[in-house]
Amino acid sequence: MAESTGPILAIGAMTVANRVVFNDEPMDWKVPIGTAIAAVLFAGAERAVGRSAVYVAYLALVTVAFARVDPSVPAPAESALKWFNER
Repeated sequence: MAESTGPILAIGAMTVANRVVFNDEPMDWKVPIGTAIAAVLFAGAERAVGRSAVYVAYLALVTVAFARVDPSVPAPAESALKWFNER
């Protein structure tokens, strides 16, 4: 398995958890499909450009954790903070 696969799969898991668990939105099946495609593409990019593909994957992970991907749904960090404070 490529080194960039972990961060890419974590991005998909965070996105699904943010929408479904934290914000009670319906499951969007485009996210797991897109995550699988991105993992394959990043594994190929790792072979082509080397370690920089891994760095981009980790940068994407940090970005998705703190930035809103969908303007109507808060970022995972915002949602988790709100969810844990309510419980």
